[in-house]
Amino acid sequence: MVQDCRSSRPERVSLLVLCAIVVWFAGCAVGPNYKRPDASVPSSYRGQLDVQADNQAPKRDPALGDAEWAKVFQDPELQRLIREALLYNYDVRIAAARIQEARAQLGITRADQFPTLSAGGDINSQRSSASGPIPAFQLTQGQLNVSASWNLDFWGRYRRATEAQRARLLAQEWAQRAVISSLIANVASGYFQLRELDLELEISKRTLASRSESLKLTAMRTEHGIDTMLDQRQAEQLVYTAGAQVPDLERQIEQEENALSILLGNNPGAIPRGMKLTEQPHAPEVPAGLPSEVLERRPDVREAEENLVAANAQIGVARAAYFPQISLTGSGGYQSSALSNLFTGPAGIWSFGGSFTQPIFEGGRLRSNVRLAEATRQEMLLTYQQAIQGAFRDVSNALVAYRKNREFRIQEEKLTEAARDAAQLSEQRFNAGATDYLEVLTNETNYFSDELTLAQAQFNELQALVQLYQALGGGWQQ
Repeated sequence: MVQDCRSSRPERVSLLVLCAIVVWFAGCAVGPNYKRPDASVPSSYRGQLDVQADNQAPKRDPALGDAEWAKVFQDPELQRLIREALLYNYDVRIAAARIQEARAQLGITRADQFPTLSAGGDINSQRSSASGPIPAFQLTQGQLNVSASWNLDFWGRYRRATEAQRARLLAQEWAQRAVISSLIANVASGYFQLRELDLELEISKRTLASRSESLKLTAMRTEHGIDTMLDQRQAEQLVYTAGAQVPDLERQIEQEENALSILLGNNPGAIPRGMKLTEQPHAPEVPAGLPSEVLERRPDVREAEENLVAANAQIGVARAAYFPQISLTGSGGYQSSALSNLFTGPAGIWSFGGSFTQPIFEGGRLRSNVRLAEATRQEMLLTYQQAIQGAFRDVSNALVAYRKNREFRIQEEKLTEAARDAAQLSEQRFNAGATDYLEVLTNETNYFSDELTLAQAQFNELQALVQLYQALGGGWQQ
């Protein structure tokens, strides 16, 4: 008995040494550790007004992109539509399902780092009748066993794979936020477009009613010889011009309602209205914040960075294939030809073993896998840098669009007011016999056109606000 104890001591020492090696190598992982690459960030946005002439830093006001969407779009009906879209829009729901897929895939990949354990058992019973000199017999055998295996992650292959999959999960989460941000912008833009078409339809119907009355008066004057048939035909042109706008605008309104219904996850149908286009609140100037904040707030930029993290980790997975793959296996249990003796000492069985596999020649497969991983990382790096430049371009375009559209809208308001006065004066001059109806036709046409242009200018200003909010990375905050 003493001799057996002494003989097992070297085995215990070997086991302790093996465990120490496993623990030491557990902290090792081949491949580069991720470090955020340097990005060329401008000191200010082009088109930003709050930058001093002597290149001082911009004012540090809370950026529009930090605001929740309910504070940016204050129309209660629009807010209700956005909430409904966030619940039922198919793109958002698909993005949520992709997150669940990525989370499950992370669990599958992470499981490779741990040992696997399984248990089993079987029982067989055989009975034979007497046959000649062979007497009858009955044999029953039982077996229970537990087995375990573990692929040791000496080189960090499984840890790098888990790191890559975790980054893909984060990329999917940021992709969902990008979908949410885009959805909110699309719903707001579609709603403002709908209200702009409503305003154009209101202007057209009002103009049609007014010109119809004028046509009746002109026809009566023509019958009495006061006006000529040319004056009547010119008055008819004004009526038909306004009348042609009505069915076309009604078509556009119904199509816009259908588009909004699809964004809400509904079948095509009517869309309820809230505040008028001219009543929508928005500040004359909005703070854009610091350019560096866009890198943290824009979902598409963060998604591109997480894809870069995943590609960087895949290099470690590819390089780990150069090194030996070491695995440990073991099993233990009981086996006996008599069930009554199944759990007795002599019935116990066990086995333990280890193996390693070292690649020697694979025709350049391993080297090509590493090159593929490195090329993929370079692609993701360029995509990340491209996303950053695209973000700054979007913000700059939206800033200048919001400011210039506002300036255009102000000038268009003045132009419309002047056109209205000109139309009224020309009508008075015609009634007094001081001019012909051509002057009325010209000024009425200009006034109607300017009213429609002003409605479009008011929409363009709101549309630029939506684009600026999305460009700054706003919308996904809840």
